[in-house]
Amino acid sequence: MGNIRLNNDIVTVENLVKRFGTFAAVDGISLSVQRGQIYGFLGANGAGKTTTIRILCGLLKATSGQAIVAGIDIIKDPEAVKPRIGYMSQKFSLYEDLTVRENLEFYGGVYRLGNSVFKQQFSDVTKRLSISDIIDSLVIDLPAGWKQRLALACSILHQPEILFLDEPTSGVDPLARRAFWRLIYDLASDGTSVIVTTHYMDEAEACERIAIMHAGKIIAEGTIDELKSAENADSVQQVFISRVKSAMQQVS
Repeated sequence: MGNIRLNNDIVTVENLVKRFGTFAAVDGISLSVQRGQIYGFLGANGAGKTTTIRILCGLLKATSGQAIVAGIDIIKDPEAVKPRIGYMSQKFSLYEDLTVRENLEFYGGVYRLGNSVFKQQFSDVTKRLSISDIIDSLVIDLPAGWKQRLALACSILHQPEILFLDEPTSGVDPLARRAFWRLIYDLASDGTSVIVTTHYMDEAEACERIAIMHAGKIIAEGTIDELKSAENADSVQQVFISRVKSAMQQVS
């Protein structure tokens, strides 16, 4: 397929574009994510992060470009990738009038898990995410941090190769954010590739590699150390400000 090389990459993207009318929400981006890597998209609201994630999850059709996710050409067959990925949206996608257990049972049905597989996975995720004590609680009664954990449990119930997290810690307190990132590291250490969007600088620092997005374009990409070195910066925030300023000056 084109010039894309698969090697150890679980995600490979070349010249991806998504237009809404004349507006380019994603404007010719290229990137690759290795297996087991935590990869972050950093940018302000409207930078193109969520649109990119939704294309890679097969939820939104690209205007042009190439993309392979978990060995599947998502431009040609976006539905085929869905059983192999997990997706956690900003709004958590939970049924608040159901209990924690019932939400997990619902998603087990969505993923078409057999009874024995579901029982094993149910046991594993409830222990891993420490949600056994709230298993029969209604979701509507849970604090945001517990809803966040449940949403993660639902998204990994089928043991996906890649986990896509779209602003997963938005709206939760700092303690819940830190606890959530410990879970992300735990999943990555087990071989799950994690792709996360964020506007938090400290979360970007926690990724192995990041792409800084602005106005639909990737304006910087690399490891944290590479980006800091290139800008002679002490923090991701300094890199971000410098690159965004430069991008805005080029436009004006």
